Amino acid sequence: MMNELWRWNALDLAKAIRTRDVSSREAVQSCLARADQVNPTFNPLSEIHADQALGAADAADAAVRDKRELGILHGVPVTIKANVDLAGSATTNGVVAYRDVVAQENNPAVDNWIKAGAVVIGRSNVPAFSWRWFTDNDLHGRTVNPFDAARTPGGSSGGAAVAAALGIGALAHGSDQGGSIRYPAYACGVAGLRPSQGRVPAYNASQRFERPVASQMAATQGPLGRTIADLRLGLAAMSSGDSRDPWWVPAPLELPLPAASRRVALFRGTAGFKADPAVVHALEQSAAWLEDAGYIVEDAAPPRFDEAADLWLNVLMNESSDSMQGEIERVGDRAIQRAYQSMLAHTSVLDKDGFIRAMAMRTTILREWSAFFDRFPVLLMPVSLERPFLVDQDQQGADVMESMLRAQSPLVSTAILGLPGLSVPVGLSDGVPMGVQLVAGRLREDLCLAAGEAIEARASWDVLARLPF
Repeated sequence: MMNELWRWNALDLAKAIRTRDVSSREAVQSCLARADQVNPTFNPLSEIHADQALGAADAADAAVRDKRELGILHGVPVTIKANVDLAGSATTNGVVAYRDVVAQENNPAVDNWIKAGAVVIGRSNVPAFSWRWFTDNDLHGRTVNPFDAARTPGGSSGGAAVAAALGIGALAHGSDQGGSIRYPAYACGVAGLRPSQGRVPAYNASQRFERPVASQMAATQGPLGRTIADLRLGLAAMSSGDSRDPWWVPAPLELPLPAASRRVALFRGTAGFKADPAVVHALEQSAAWLEDAGYIVEDAAPPRFDEAADLWLNVLMNESSDSMQGEIERVGDRAIQRAYQSMLAHTSVLDKDGFIRAMAMRTTILREWSAFFDRFPVLLMPVSLERPFLVDQDQQGADVMESMLRAQSPLVSTAILGLPGLSVPVGLSDGVPMGVQLVAGRLREDLCLAAGEAIEARASWDVLARLPF
């Protein structure tokens, strides 16, 4: 049993370490041994910090023996995405030119997990600049989906999702600006939570410039794991305030239930781009499970859905022309350069006034979505309208990218509005993981998690038991 502590979830590990039924060292050693076994094949971790992790585990065990105050993740092994600052480690963001950008302090989200007692065992892989829905780069190589090597593990938190799926750490840190937590979770059969903008504090001291405004509004950090209970734990630990992020919101994790809290809107996709039959089946099965749990599910479409998806592309790509585009052209690998150019081909060029109007429109759309959530507090929708993409599908030119952008509209529409989204695994379709997305109003992660647990209980999905090896 001790050799298979890598199979344990974070909640059970934290309890067992606290009660001294197991030690943090045993848990960390088990996860490191698992990494030695599977990382050479699947490459989810770009760095493994064995010595530091074992030292931190020993310190965690000493704190238990000394009966000191313990955090909610005390002694639990976790992984940290390579695009956030971890003191003493390079924030490479998957870029060869950044291999020596060694962080001097932790990102606030990382600080929060470490203060809660988590033990960092390694860094998870990303695409260059964390900009693609595929995880591959010239510095750290390709991360492989453990269910189907021909399909993406998702991106940009692809390494995090694969690590969680394989048992390399009980929780994985991720970030999401356009689906980068939810899509890898979907592709790898794990759960992933994109919190609301402002819920989790964030800041990289290693960055040379502040992120532009639309990116700040869209980007969040959150947890990936094998159970939704673990996501609750990871979110609680990650969301403590930090003065380095002035946009952090001191909101409780549980808020009063709205009057219509059992009503769920089911959205299958748009008229212009039909969802894959396997996606529709996962949605309809999840709707039935929610009804079995006492929810009332009705077909309803969120307002201005297509406009929200277009807004994400146009504002982020236009503002990147004055920030990230130059870096991509200067030091990006060929894959990110090709993908970026294909996205640019579908972007409307905005002048200053056009950008101002687009950002104002964001408020209008968010106001209408907020009114929608008054009627339907939870929205059940696809993660993506397609099964996980084939590897390097974004390298096939602008026409293929257009189809991909439509498929990812459930991810990007919610990201630009700063809303929470939960990716819940529900099973396999022809050997490929399938899942659904739950979305709620701003700072209502609690509603997503509650509905997700109802689906999870009925799906009886265990990713470790379903891996094809």
